[in-house]
Amino acid sequence: MLQYGSFLSKVLNKEVDFNSDTLKWTLHTSTYSPNRDTDAYFTSATNELSTAGGYTAGGVTATSATMTYTAANSWSVQRANSTAYTVGQIIRPATGNGFLYRCVTAGTSAGTVTTLGTTLGASTTDGTAVFEMVGSGITVVTTASPSWTSFTAGPFRYAVLSDTTPGSAATNPLIGLVDFGSNQTGGGGTFQINVNSTLGLFHYFNAP
Repeated sequence: MLQYGSFLSKVLNKEVDFNSDTLKWTLHTSTYSPNRDTDAYFTSATNELSTAGGYTAGGVTATSATMTYTAANSWSVQRANSTAYTVGQIIRPATGNGFLYRCVTAGTSAGTVTTLGTTLGASTTDGTAVFEMVGSGITVVTTASPSWTSFTAGPFRYAVLSDTTPGSAATNPLIGLVDFGSNQTGGGGTFQINVNSTLGLFHYFNAP
């Protein structure tokens, strides 16, 4: 998911409470031209779909919205021997050392334990994979995967997540968006946006 630039500042100045406010997913046509540096409130997210084909204007509520911090040694994904890793995966050593690592080169870890570096930003080759030390903890921002049933609506290109608790388009902060890359139209079944179950919508690392 792509984050609007103003989102984090809106959390810090209490415009957004991710754990208690009502958040909504809306779908928008390709005539919306997102500018993540300047779009800050829902008035900028133009050309939402109208109510039709299984879509209701105003969007669907984002359930299970959370912003959660996890210290490195409590991170659930542990490095394992002889295991394939893809770019972007976050791990910690099986014996925690207080740091997290992001896979920056896909590959398979070594068959024996590799000692991962403890300097922020430094990379360690582990078998054919390469891991970068990224911090001492991680904050994950997430919701449940939104879906629409009996869905034939469209065409649309973007899904936008916003905070609707303030109550008006001019005051509802934008959080992030999904760009599908091209126009999409529902085929009559369930349309779902799959949110990463581990890394959520987006995440931040705590520097050591």
